[in-house]
Amino acid sequence: MEQTNLFNSLNLITPEIVLTISLVILIISDLIFHKNKTIIPYLAGAGILITGLFLVIQFYENGFAFIHSNNPLRNYGMVAIDSFGSFFKLIVIISSLLIVFFSVVSEEIKSVTNRLGEYYALIFGMILGMFFMISSVDLILIYLSMELLSLSSYILAGFLKLRERNSEASLKYLIYGAVSSGLMLFGISLIYGLTGSTNLYIINTLIQAPNINLFTFSFAIILIFAGIGYKISSAPFHFWTPDVYEGAPITITAYLSVASKAAGFALLIRFIKTTFVSFVNTNGTWNLVNAFDWQPILVVISILTMTLGNFSALWQNNLKRMLAYSSIAHAGYILLGLVVLSNQGLTAILIYFVFYLIMNLGAFYTVMLIANKTGSEEIDDYNGLGYTSPLLAVSLSIFLISLTGIPPTAGFIGKLYLFIALVDAKMIVVAVIALLNTVVSLYYYVRVLRHMYLIKATESTPTIIPSTGNKILISLLVFAIIFFGIYFTPVVNLAKSCLLILGM
Repeated sequence: MEQTNLFNSLNLITPEIVLTISLVILIISDLIFHKNKTIIPYLAGAGILITGLFLVIQFYENGFAFIHSNNPLRNYGMVAIDSFGSFFKLIVIISSLLIVFFSVVSEEIKSVTNRLGEYYALIFGMILGMFFMISSVDLILIYLSMELLSLSSYILAGFLKLRERNSEASLKYLIYGAVSSGLMLFGISLIYGLTGSTNLYIINTLIQAPNINLFTFSFAIILIFAGIGYKISSAPFHFWTPDVYEGAPITITAYLSVASKAAGFALLIRFIKTTFVSFVNTNGTWNLVNAFDWQPILVVISILTMTLGNFSALWQNNLKRMLAYSSIAHAGYILLGLVVLSNQGLTAILIYFVFYLIMNLGAFYTVMLIANKTGSEEIDDYNGLGYTSPLLAVSLSIFLISLTGIPPTAGFIGKLYLFIALVDAKMIVVAVIALLNTVVSLYYYVRVLRHMYLIKATESTPTIIPSTGNKILISLLVFAIIFFGIYFTPVVNLAKSCLLILGM
């Protein structure tokens, strides 16, 4: 019986096993080809593609891995494999594949060619951590997977060591991460002390009992949320984001802004729905147990996150730093989908993440190509770029317009579904506040366009002609933004088919 359980468990986590094997191959290849490491990125790309293939094969497969056979209540395992998790893992895989390509053309990464093996091995460590974060239904495994992701990202944030800000980014990331990790672990210990279990499904059953200490339980949940809030850059746990995003290599900044955020949101959604929802009504709304009221807390944090992110971005002169605050604001928008506590809101989050992946990675990719030539990310150095480098300027303009949420771009569709979910839940005031925040964001995005098109080019303004490969990729990303802004049905249908969170 136990052998069958183990075999079934290993079968369910095939993508994670492929990732682990790829990681080992990368490390061995780095030792073998220590004099010429050009093969390393290709091995990394191949490993991610093969993982993606296995993920697609088991996309709609459902089941629990590593079930406790002596569980007296229910046979729930430590890892839940379902379509919801597969959706977010696909987001991570696509992001990782794009980041590998970004890294190949990045001048920053080319400057540390002798350490390419470590670089890609750490990226695979991040992917593995994110995969388990997305599927974990046990607090101990959640903590371990977050630490695996965090430890890899701490090193990558300061990987270049070329400037002081690289080391500063890594150190700040480590300090903030250590504090949030400690808070989360303390919260987990309190939960275990109250319930005698770390499995989310068992905790769900136990907290419905009338004798639970609600004050201690609520305090523990807030501590755990602090750890998750740090990962998704929600206020007031966002203070690390601008410094780390500015100091890290552009490729890692882009990766943290999409993949790490996606894994954090997947964890938060699964944590809330698995632990606190007693049942889902026929209209798709979630019926929460009385132990903890999530909605007012999520409303406050969502509004605070988007407002702080948008208003802080207004004064930024460094484009990476501006995009960092923009990323914080988008975390606030995405939280709106969770605020309504319904399947409709969950669908809106899934749709938003697909489009956010394209437009945010596209923006960072364009900034990286410009920085490769200019060596700068300051907005003043973009003066007149619309005339000297039209392809990059037009592409960046489209990505920023999409991030604002203006039609006919994919960003508009993402925000539209979030607003529809809010209006249907009769949360009109929250929808109005989010709309006003979108207006504020328009100012700092348009400011970049003003520098590119309304300020004349000088003799120092570079002419940037991307390589054929870069032209193809940036054109594909721009095309995707426009295409999904007009024809978004496939993404909506995919999101609606991936709402299953196992056990609910």
